[in-house]
Amino acid sequence: MGLEEKLPSGFLLTTVEALAGYFRKSSLWPATFGLACCAIEMMSTASPRFDIARFGMERFSATPRQADLMIVAGRVSQKMAPVLRQIYDQMAEPKWVLAMGVCASSGGMFNNYAIVQGVDHVVPVDIYLPGCPPRPEMLLYAILKLHEKIQQMPLGWTESVPSPKPKRRRWQPSPRSRCAGCCDELTRTRPT
Repeated sequence: MGLEEKLPSGFLLTTVEALAGYFRKSSLWPATFGLACCAIEMMSTASPRFDIARFGMERFSATPRQADLMIVAGRVSQKMAPVLRQIYDQMAEPKWVLAMGVCASSGGMFNNYAIVQGVDHVVPVDIYLPGCPPRPEMLLYAILKLHEKIQQMPLGWTESVPSPKPKRRRWQPSPRSRCAGCCDELTRTRPT
């Protein structure tokens, strides 16, 4: 009589999944992508008053290769969008994105041709955090919601569970930011 026959079906696997989910949620290392005033509020969450370290986020990673959570705080310009995508692509799997503030979520209060109208046009976003700028308590609440989402994700490949991140279209520059035809398209320099 083996161990499988004594335990209810799937007991051992679900226990391992729950334990792995707990460890994954408790060891997030965020990569900061602070671009505007929301970055100041993000920095204040690491202060002793709010203490983000109690949720397992001891340090903010300066390199995307050691981070698994990108907090985009502020507006993203058309020229910054390819850099944001490159940093996202350099992050190791599994990776999550939190859009902090109105500018990151929807482009800001005013429509501007130089600003990307929402980070979700560039990278897939898991959590949207509204506010201008959102308070540190709101950021902590959004991180806790992301922790719940991470802990409930199954391990490995399953057919019945859909992909946790929706497929988004890749970022393309807006027609207004493209050249009018008077210069070289790749280098943006006028021919001599």
